[in-house]
Formats: sequence, structure tokens, C-alpha cells
Amino acid sequence: MSAPAPSPLITDFFSLWELIERRAALTPDLVAAVDEDDRTLTFAEYRDRAERVAAGLAAHGVGRDVNVSWLLPTWMEAFVLVGALARLEAVQNPMLPIYRDREVRFITKQTGARLLICPSEWRGFDYEGMCRAVAAEQPGLEVLVCDTWLPEGDPATLAPFTPVTSNASAPVRWIFYTSGTTAEPKGAMHTDPSVRASADAMVGGLRLDDRDCFAMAFPFTHIGGQTWTFSTFMSGCRLVLLEAFVPAVSIPIMRRHGVTLPGSSTPFHMAYLDAQRALPAGERLFPSVRAFPGGAAPKPPQLHFDLAAECGGVGILAGYGLTEFPIATFAQLDAPADELAETEGVPGPDVTLKIVTLDDRVAGPGEEGEIRTKGRQMFRGYVDASLDAKAFDDDGWFRTGDLGRLSPLGGLVITGRLKDVIIRKGENISAKEVEDLLFTHPKIADAAVIGVPDPKLGERCCAVVAPADPADPPTLPEIFEFCKGAGLMIQKIPEQLELVDALPRNPAGKVLKHELRATYSD
Repeated sequence: MSAPAPSPLITDFFSLWELIERRAALTPDLVAAVDEDDRTLTFAEYRDRAERVAAGLAAHGVGRDVNVSWLLPTWMEAFVLVGALARLEAVQNPMLPIYRDREVRFITKQTGARLLICPSEWRGFDYEGMCRAVAAEQPGLEVLVCDTWLPEGDPATLAPFTPVTSNASAPVRWIFYTSGTTAEPKGAMHTDPSVRASADAMVGGLRLDDRDCFAMAFPFTHIGGQTWTFSTFMSGCRLVLLEAFVPAVSIPIMRRHGVTLPGSSTPFHMAYLDAQRALPAGERLFPSVRAFPGGAAPKPPQLHFDLAAECGGVGILAGYGLTEFPIATFAQLDAPADELAETEGVPGPDVTLKIVTLDDRVAGPGEEGEIRTKGRQMFRGYVDASLDAKAFDDDGWFRTGDLGRLSPLGGLVITGRLKDVIIRKGENISAKEVEDLLFTHPKIADAAVIGVPDPKLGERCCAVVAPADPADPPTLPEIFEFCKGAGLMIQKIPEQLELVDALPRNPAGKVLKHELRATYSD
């Protein structure tokens, strides 16, 4: 007997709540999400609970256009909260659980939040104490402490939902903050259609349907988490919610639930590879795997080949985007292996890319330059409108600050960041080019390359390396010979080597290079 055909994709909608209702009506009994404690919600149960929670939040003054900041781990409650706030037509501001007093105070004040939702305590940190101290300084800001519960009420008391009739008329419903390093974080305003556009790219690239199961290994409050919210309700796929990624704990849970798409960036993929190598010969870590979705940071090409060869599936299907313009590109399942390894995919539906050289002309075929974007994913601007002018060029293209080029097949190759170019004696060195090569060294498990000040050179190339075997780390002469043997220009070979146990990364997997520069610039 042949397997049943997957349910249809839902694509004709303009708001998240409309999508939630459509999915619950189409496949009410399919499981939408399961968590680490094996709690499940079907799509119909999700819709019903979200409405009850919406009624409970309405009693706290939440309604249309009210700003709500929330700071929760990847719990079932966070997943439900998104639907409840969508039903209320509130403006929701998900914040990463790593945020602390400075960020929470700044963000809630800038957005004019009326409600701040947090856990009492999580992973040894007193969130309730922090949030109540923030609220004490901001009149009108209420704190709602929610651990594994959310307030509920009678859905009959809710005001009618206002249908959205077009992308252009969609109101701002999301504010996502980019992590600040030397400046305050920036709040990017999004609509349901702009977040949904990123899901269009991912659903299409992965050919997602209701037979798939994706592990939410990164923080749900990241904009990528909401891309997966839309993708789940569009396709009917199932989410496995992991409150924090701890390989020894998380990977067995993912295996138990038959994950087909283990996500979702370099450190997670490296952990899967290590776990696969620890298994007996012939045993697959994820027997049903189709691909390893990737994003948040460019991948080392060798990692793609290693995953495909050892873990199965087609390897890494990567996407590229930013908080302001999520998933501009995404890989396609049927792309050639080299294209999957070397690029971050092709432009998503209605996305246009422009590559602009450093001397401000449109790049030729294969030529490197700054990546600029236009498309439905485009944010509506920053909360601080004074930041908008620098974000766009004179023709309305968003300046990503990332460097790249297009492959002959139209795939986007990320070559670095404008600020991640090392300038040695006036010559530009791409940090990513050197990192990708170092990643293939047998003694190196992970690597980052930074520029550090040098009185004679301007900057010198410094490799920060996590050894594969701490007892036998690579030496600088070994790295020199390895890079030289691989054909790297002598001027690009690292002149300084620093050994670390692990590279500092944010929750989405991006290396925190500003921390490395601060540590090693002296």
C-alpha cells in the first residue's frame, strides 16, 4: 500500500492567525509540536489553546497594536504565546534568553512595551528579579511571570479578528532586535507577510510537507524561530522543541522523534557529526534524515561533504539572511553537491540581489562586492527611524554589510563581511576564505580568523583555533605549511595562532568575533 499523499500547502493568506485557523481546519489531528517532556499539541489543540491564552492576556490589557516583549526559552508555552498574541493583533517582541538587564531595559523602553513576559528562573538566572527591576523604572510596564503555564480565559470574550487583505496593508506585528556589539541593539519592524516570505523560501527549498519533523535546536525567539512557525503551519510539518541544545541530551530526543531535518547552523551540524562518529559502524544517527537546514552564519564547505557522506541525506541546505531581511536565499534539494557546499542557495521568491563592489559599481559575473537586497522579506524600518538612512542605498536597496559573489548557477557565495576584511599592508584578506581552508586541517575542529592591529602591517591575520585533539594541537609552522601547500597566498596565511577550547558563539551559532578581537588585539 502506498503512503498517503501529504496535505496541501497553505499559501493564500496574509496573517499568521488566519494561517493558524486554516491549518487547524485542514489537518486538525496532526501533531504540530512535541517538547522534551513528550507534551504534544495537535494543530486543532494549538488553535484552541492559543485562543484561551489570548483571552487570558486580554485581561492584562493586551489587544490590537499593544507592544508585548517576551523572554522565554524554547518551551511549548512560547510556541503557544506566539499564536495567542497573533490572535490579539498585538505587536510582539521576542527577546533572546541571553539578554540581560542592559538589553531588556533598552528594548522595552524603546518599543514602549506594556507587558513583559518572562520565566521566574531559568538555568540559574533570576529573570523575574531582572524584569521587575526594569519595570520599576518604566511606568505602565507590567511583568507577567510564566513558567510552564500561561493565563487563560474565555475565547468568547475576545474582540473579532481583523482580516488583513494584502501585503501592503499589513500592519507591523513583530519587532526583532539585532545583537549590539559596539552600539545599542537595533529593532527591526516586520509584518506577518514579511516574516512569511522567509518561510516561502525555506518551504520551497526543502520541499517541506507534513511528513517532515524539524528540531528547533536554536532559540525560538530568534527570527528564524518565527520563520519555522510560519513554515510549520503552511506545510503541516512537526516541530521538536528543545529548550536548550545540549548534545548529550538533545540528540537522543531528536532521534526518538524521527527528525528528518536536524537544524540548523555550523556548531549544531558539528555536534551531529561527532555523535554519528561515536555510533557503531553502519548505524545512522538520524535514519530518516533528508537534509540539514543551515543558516545564521556561512558554513565551511567541507562540513557539507562530511555530513552527506557520514550522516546521510543531501548534506547542508543553507540559507542566507539577516534580521532585517530573513532568508534572502535558500538552497534547493536538487542542486549539485558543489553548489550546496560552496553557496548559501539561490534567491527566494520575489527576492532580487545586487552585488556592489567596494568602489560602488555593480559587480560583474563572479566578482565580489557588498550584497544588497530587495524583496517581500524587507523589514519596515528600525524602531529608531534615524538608523534607516544608513541601512539603504539611494535606490532603496538594503545594505547587508556582507560580502559575496554569485556562482555561475546563481548561488550566493558569502566571502565575508565589510568589517571582516583584514587589511594587511593595504591588501584585503577574506577571513572566511582562510577559515574554510583551516577547517579542512585534520588537527583543527573549529576556526575563526580575525585581524588584529600590527604597527608595521596595519593588521595581521590571527587564527583562533579549537584543536581536534587538545593533546596534539596544530602549531603555527604546521598551519603555514598546510596553507602554503593548499595554494593560499603567503600574505593571507595566519601570522598568529591562538588555541581555545571552543569558539565563543551566539545562540544561533555565529562566532562572536568582537570578543576575539578584544581578547587578542593586545
